[in-house]
Amino acid sequence: MTQSVRTIALFAMVALLILGTGFLQSWNTALLILNMGLVSAVMALGVNLQWGIAGLFNVGVMGFVALGGLAVVLTSMPPVGAAWAAGGVRVLLALAAGAGLVVAAVYLWKRLRKGWAVAALLLGGFFVYRAILDPAVEAIEAVDPALAGYLGGLGLPVVLAWPVGGLLAAGAAWVIGKTALGLRSDYLAIATLGIAEIVIAVLKNEDWLARGVKNVIGLPRPVPYEVDLQNDPSFVERASGLGLDPTTASTLTVKLGYSLLFAAVLIVLLVLAQLALNSPWGRMMRAIRDNEVSARAMGKDVTARHLQVFVLGSAICGIAGAMMTTLDGQLTPGTYQPLRYTFLIWVMVIVGGSGNNLGAVLGGFLIWFLWVQVEPMGQGLMTLITAGMADGSALKDHLLNSAQHLRLLTMGVILLLVLRFSPRGLLPER
Repeated sequence: MTQSVRTIALFAMVALLILGTGFLQSWNTALLILNMGLVSAVMALGVNLQWGIAGLFNVGVMGFVALGGLAVVLTSMPPVGAAWAAGGVRVLLALAAGAGLVVAAVYLWKRLRKGWAVAALLLGGFFVYRAILDPAVEAIEAVDPALAGYLGGLGLPVVLAWPVGGLLAAGAAWVIGKTALGLRSDYLAIATLGIAEIVIAVLKNEDWLARGVKNVIGLPRPVPYEVDLQNDPSFVERASGLGLDPTTASTLTVKLGYSLLFAAVLIVLLVLAQLALNSPWGRMMRAIRDNEVSARAMGKDVTARHLQVFVLGSAICGIAGAMMTTLDGQLTPGTYQPLRYTFLIWVMVIVGGSGNNLGAVLGGFLIWFLWVQVEPMGQGLMTLITAGMADGSALKDHLLNSAQHLRLLTMGVILLLVLRFSPRGLLPER
């Protein structure tokens, strides 16, 4: 079977799985899987750009996805006027002072190369920074903490938050890359994981920024609300003509609208990634990945190229994080876990085919489908296996209660099988 035929066959299989979900379960479930599959495919595309093309082992994907979610709040939510009046200007002044402090420390180090002088500057500047920031934060968080307690956003259309999420993640990736890309691959992995945890800790604890663990709900949407569609006589008439209940029709319409938007973003990013892969830049990145020593000997600036691809891949993950938060309609920092937003994305890339953009997209759809469907299928399997056992049996109770763990078991088994029988993934790099 040729690579092209295999690609078509595997994508057709995934399409049949999603369609089968619609026919056998519900179209709401099928569209939910499709939407999150599209978002997961975008995340996998970003990780594949870093690892599959450049060989950078980034396990801080969760942090960049969370920054994309934060961008939705900062961009689309309306500003809280009382909070800005209470301490908004002082917070901006404190952040400017903090940035100036970092710049001054870097300049001092370049001029003097005296560690004690830089340490003294940073220590004194830290107390000044906190003296400006802390009273402003207390004043902001005291403004109607049950409903607000934060500065809010810019009140712009939520779709604009998607590229802003990419820019925010790219900016963080640039700062991280300037300090961590000189490390060996295993140290880079540890550094990115630690920085991702720092990002999540900031989101959870800085209430003035995005309400912390109190969450931001009611985020604006790029598609109509279901209730508005249900109150539209023309929509109700069209739904009745198709034999659909208006409530069901409105839900399907909204989810289908998200599907079209997400698919457009994925297609654009996939086309750009393919063009980059097949360009001289892409061939250079693969040469650096395969043999850094030879690339350096040929005059290539390996660190600068690694920084480029690290920033690009992180920006794509930030866009995906903004899309996911828009779909959820809320920002919940407590839900960002490495298992879901780092490990699972890596499984998608490895199973789909590292170094192949289409393989990463395939892995995003396939692994997300299994992540959603394995638990209900496992519950049904355990019910079937234990059907002949007596009620109250310890073994029966144990098997039924263990069905929820089949999700993690299945991911591990799939990863082991792919690494054993197709170590380059389902769609290997050409």
